[in-house]
Amino acid sequence: MADDQHGRTPPPAHRARTPRRTPSGTEPATARSDLRLRLILSALFLPVFTAATVGFALWSAHQGPGDSPGSGPLTVLAVVCGVLALAAALDLVRVTARRRRESDPTDDVIG
Repeated sequence: MADDQHGRTPPPAHRARTPRRTPSGTEPATARSDLRLRLILSALFLPVFTAATVGFALWSAHQGPGDSPGSGPLTVLAVVCGVLALAAALDLVRVTARRRRESDPTDDVIG
């Protein structure tokens, strides 16, 4: 839709709906992530985030009243690191299963 006489674009409600972008032909039909890189990163960061979770939880448990940083921010950091460790563990499982499924030699056996 054309801009108005002052060069402003009309609000979103008045714009024509743009069609979905079609692939240009240079990208693959089914994009794939680099499984080896994901495996390396997951294997690297799973122990890092697990150790950070334990460390922040222990530090938080040993904080007294009036200590800085307080136990609240340390608990938040422990939870965040725990969630990231869980995400790394789940990704490690998913990547391992996908690599195993893609390289399964029984798929190539005929008859």
